[in-house]
Amino acid sequence: DPLSKENRRNIREEAKEENSQNCNKKRKSAHQYKVGDFVTVQRTQFGTGPKLRPKFFDPYEVVKLKNRYDVKKVGQHERPNITS
Repeated sequence: DPLSKENRRNIREEAKEENSQNCNKKRKSAHQYKVGDFVTVQRTQFGTGPKLRPKFFDPYEVVKLKNRYDVKKVGQHERPNITS
């Protein structure tokens, strides 16, 4: 066996690290919102006729910071009043 298990493991780890670095080069960091900021919520269920429907619901106001954001609907538009 020309390559030992240890050498193969090292090669795999180096390739994995290189792939991770290349993949993350253009990645943007997540935007940090504050309580009171206005945001849009992406529509995940389109139903019938999705081609002409808006892709986002807006505006929503950030009301609580957690791992995710709790937001509250502002104004009169379709969708629930509060979401997270």
